[in-house]
Amino acid sequence: MAACHIFSMATYASNMICYPHPANPVINGLRKTHHLQFTDSTFWAIPMSLCFNGHHFHRPLAAASVEETAKTESKEGKPRFKLDAVDPEITEAQKQAIAQLPYHMAKRCKALMRQLICYSPQKGSLCELLAAWVRAMKPSRAHWLAVLKELRIRDHPLYLQVAEIAVIEESFEANLRDYTKIIHGYGKQNRIEDAVKTLSNMKARGFICDQVTLTAMIDMYSKAGHVKLAEETFEEVKLLGQPLDKRSYGSMIMAYIRAGVPDQGESLLIEMDAQEIYAGSEVYKALLRAYSMVGDTEGAQRVFNAVQLAGISPDDKLCGLLINAYGVSGQSQKARVAFENMRTAGIKPTDKCIALVLAAYEKENKLQKALKFLMALERDGIMVGKEAAETLAAWFRKLGVVEEVDTILREFAETEANSRVPAT
Repeated sequence: MAACHIFSMATYASNMICYPHPANPVINGLRKTHHLQFTDSTFWAIPMSLCFNGHHFHRPLAAASVEETAKTESKEGKPRFKLDAVDPEITEAQKQAIAQLPYHMAKRCKALMRQLICYSPQKGSLCELLAAWVRAMKPSRAHWLAVLKELRIRDHPLYLQVAEIAVIEESFEANLRDYTKIIHGYGKQNRIEDAVKTLSNMKARGFICDQVTLTAMIDMYSKAGHVKLAEETFEEVKLLGQPLDKRSYGSMIMAYIRAGVPDQGESLLIEMDAQEIYAGSEVYKALLRAYSMVGDTEGAQRVFNAVQLAGISPDDKLCGLLINAYGVSGQSQKARVAFENMRTAGIKPTDKCIALVLAAYEKENKLQKALKFLMALERDGIMVGKEAAETLAAWFRKLGVVEEVDTILREFAETEANSRVPAT
């Protein structure tokens, strides 16, 4: 009975690739389907009759290969694909794509790439094409990887389909990372159900999830806005009993940021700091931006300080986010202090930073201080660029004082000049 069960699971998983069911739309109630299942008497994930080798469990011998599956699709009993030739009626774009294949690519890989570039479902299924290639060319894992790499580089629409078929083919010698790459690919396209299905197929073939694979799932759920599923998967990572790395933490922090709860992301950041694990600069920047956009100056300042404690040197973008936080909250003086601190630290102020300080002054209607700020910049040889000038012009238009600005600036210039002339 156990053997029959394994056979059914493997055959079903293979058929799902070559005979996919229509995809159901992702709904808010999307169920998480990748919990490991255990028997009552063991902690081994079902199925159990597999040999482990590193990250690789040999798939059951009863599982249908791509060639076996393709046989069920071909009813004519004769090959539909000629690997040594392509349709003479191919388009110019297809001709150009074929001409751009790498010079040193193996001939058997080029043969398949030509067929994939010119592929049309009318000729037969993708399973049949790959089965014909396997029979004729006897590819090794290296050949499969060369083809997949070229498809990925070209961002070819068949990349993930070919990868899904490859992992069930014995000559490909699939391992855990191969499945992780497919899941990551589906995640980038926001194809959640396809990623979950791949994870289920992976476990049906005897592979056990590790931290890298689960982190890819967290990242996907995060980008899709499914924070609860991300949280559940993050808990699964913890149950692996291994120290969490910065990627797992970072993916969950990003999920909280995208869900609009940066304080929960900051809590994880504090948890990381306690273990001397530091997130990437992009995570700190995203968290700082989340606080900055809503004018949470305390949160923004905490994250800005944490950046420096993590050994990351602040740049003009991080400083700009801190300035913006003070500006949004109506604290123009502190925005100016943050700007001057940036200069003191040797960070060259950008036009964006100057515009943010001007916007902070505008929010509090402090025109005189804004003009003094501009004069100070001019005195130090810092010229106002396009963005700052547009911010200033928009402010002046609101005030209806566009024509008076030149007079005011000249008066300031004369005052500054007179103040530097020594008394006689």
